[in-house]
Amino acid sequence: MTPDVTIIGAGLAGLTLARVLHVHGIPATVYEAEASPMARAQGGMLDIHDYNGQLALRAAGLTDEFRSLVLEGRQATRILDRDGTVLFEEADDGTGGRPEVQRGELRRILLDSLPAGTVRWGHKVSGVRPVGGGRHEVAFADGTVVVTSLLVGADGAWSRVRPLLSDAVPEYTGRSFVETYLFDSDTRHPAASKAVGGGSLFALAPGKGIQAHRERGDTLHTYVALTEPRDWFAAIDFTDATAAAARISREFDGWAPELTALITDSDTPLVPRPLYALPIGHRWDRVPGVTLLGDAAHLAAPNGEGANLAMYDGAELGRALAAHPGDTEAALAEYEQAMFPRGAEAAAEGAQLHELLFGADTPHGLLDVFTEDEHTP
Repeated sequence: MTPDVTIIGAGLAGLTLARVLHVHGIPATVYEAEASPMARAQGGMLDIHDYNGQLALRAAGLTDEFRSLVLEGRQATRILDRDGTVLFEEADDGTGGRPEVQRGELRRILLDSLPAGTVRWGHKVSGVRPVGGGRHEVAFADGTVVVTSLLVGADGAWSRVRPLLSDAVPEYTGRSFVETYLFDSDTRHPAASKAVGGGSLFALAPGKGIQAHRERGDTLHTYVALTEPRDWFAAIDFTDATAAAARISREFDGWAPELTALITDSDTPLVPRPLYALPIGHRWDRVPGVTLLGDAAHLAAPNGEGANLAMYDGAELGRALAAHPGDTEAALAEYEQAMFPRGAEAAAEGAQLHELLFGADTPHGLLDVFTEDEHTP
């Protein structure tokens, strides 16, 4: 018997699951709090890896659509010293396994691949509870209620579904990003544009850094990393864009002006992005009729794996459900048994990456990794 599948969250994880289920002839309904697909910006660039994210898109039957989104040249990488000196540079020769796409465009091809009405917009979850027999009731802020035999939480860091399975709550990592954008950079911000180059830029010091990426066209999207408590950021009035930019850029006094321009010349207000994580190795005992995907299951500090793992989770759960059409619990157990170590490994590697990026030895430890990779046959 095919379960009625209710997915909470129309991010990459939930949409990939819905699409893979659709490929296998299994209907699902996705409930999303946002009012429409365009209700908010969908973030910046994603590098989609050949060992997880691309496999998920293949399972979804969307490889050609994905390839049409790839921005050529964006896998180029450079590491700059704080004075603007290029310490390392690697061109994009087209052979890398992590092509770059815009998150919003990737989400769009997933949405477009689903039958009309699959996603129910404007459905913010107000509560969930078990009702017996492995079934769960989901109540929404508009007063509507659904009861389902399979509830999947793909609803991110602050998942409303997670408490059915776990008492774990994301904790602040001690670091935040501050997001900026420069538009028409080649003509309006030529020095910053030249510094970033054709792909991604890392300019790092212990506890902080400027990381930028060239998006579609000549848009520069920057994440400024600072290792400070939440109270430090709360003391900054981010509604005053000029004052906020001045305060954040002060942490980079003495750095090359083409780097600090990525902060001070922002064409948008600065947006703080505090980083949270679940405990590495977060897991739960099997609870009938419910499971989690992506950040809801294994939230970690940004490390390049989050979106890829989210899609891979969705594809793997969809595959398991298709392989066990009469035994949902067997499918969930199979999915979770593989997902737990996968998420733990990625989170541990992510913690090591953040140490390379912002630890006491930066940027030298990161340079060593890149140069070792260059010489590895």
